[in-house]
Amino acid sequence: MIYPRKHRRTRRYLRALTFAAAAFSLAGCTHQSATHSITLYERLGGTVKIDAVVENLLYRIVDDPEVVVFFANTNIDLFADSLASQLCDVSDGPCRYEGPPMDRAHQHMGLTDVHFNRLVEHLDAAMQEEGIALGARNELLGRLAPMYADVMRRQ
Repeated sequence: MIYPRKHRRTRRYLRALTFAAAAFSLAGCTHQSATHSITLYERLGGTVKIDAVVENLLYRIVDDPEVVVFFANTNIDLFADSLASQLCDVSDGPCRYEGPPMDRAHQHMGLTDVHFNRLVEHLDAAMQEEGIALGARNELLGRLAPMYADVMRRQ
């Protein structure tokens, strides 16, 4: 069917308008999903999983004679709550870590790189055993890594 010129322009205009509307609509959907991305806290499994990781880590510490000595005079319940709060905070969860700064909490403990690395290995193993995905584990460890300087500052 042949349309007069005026109708052909109108049809092209309507097609272009429909295409533009669809493109803007899809762009809006993409923008919405990007702004509602999942936080690391959610990827870790929230408070329940973080608490499980901390508990698992504590059992690993108890079983490691090279590391457990650093916790001999520690209130384990307070430590567990503080560590869980810190992991929650660091992973963009609803918690706020209110414990001491890392340099003060670890001052003069005599920690070496070997001790520090063992604890990181235990934390990673605890996360693995609790089913935390590799990407989330790496991201959490990456967010904790800058604390190394503070933890080791007053050794």
